[in-house]
Amino acid sequence: MANIIMFCIFAVVILVSSMMCVTTKRIMRAATFMLFMLLGVAGLYFLLDYTYLGATQLAVYAGGVTMIFAFAIQLVSKRSLQGTIERIKLSRVAWGGVLCIISCAVVVLVLLKNQFMYAAMAAPDVEVPVKQIGMALVGTGKYQYVLPFEFISLFLLACIIGGLVVSRKEEE
Repeated sequence: MANIIMFCIFAVVILVSSMMCVTTKRIMRAATFMLFMLLGVAGLYFLLDYTYLGATQLAVYAGGVTMIFAFAIQLVSKRSLQGTIERIKLSRVAWGGVLCIISCAVVVLVLLKNQFMYAAMAAPDVEVPVKQIGMALVGTGKYQYVLPFEFISLFLLACIIGGLVVSRKEEE
């Protein structure tokens, strides 16, 4: 029962933080909400007894959000960090709610169609060894993830280079 309560708390923190992260116009607030969202995901890992993944989530992504704070301070002018007042439009909230309901319906339909929930209830005591998870993450075979990791690293490198190009001062 306590696990269900903690899961609900983490789920609410993740959902609220992610919604606030994408709806706010202030970059520092967006980075702070993203930090709370990533901490909630780490809490879910710890709740599932995946302590290594939880610690990695905290170390890697908390450090990443710290870098976002540093880039936000460097790239954004002082005036835009302080002076704007946010106004939430009802139409944006309504469209966001509609999109959330549609997304949740799609997720529920996929779960019911593929019977993930029934398979999880049938064999709840099956543990996946860490070696199998590691091989899936760095393997090169079918349904293994080394190629997507490489694409993500190239994408992040392109984002860093783009941030540096945007932050350069133009010489007059």
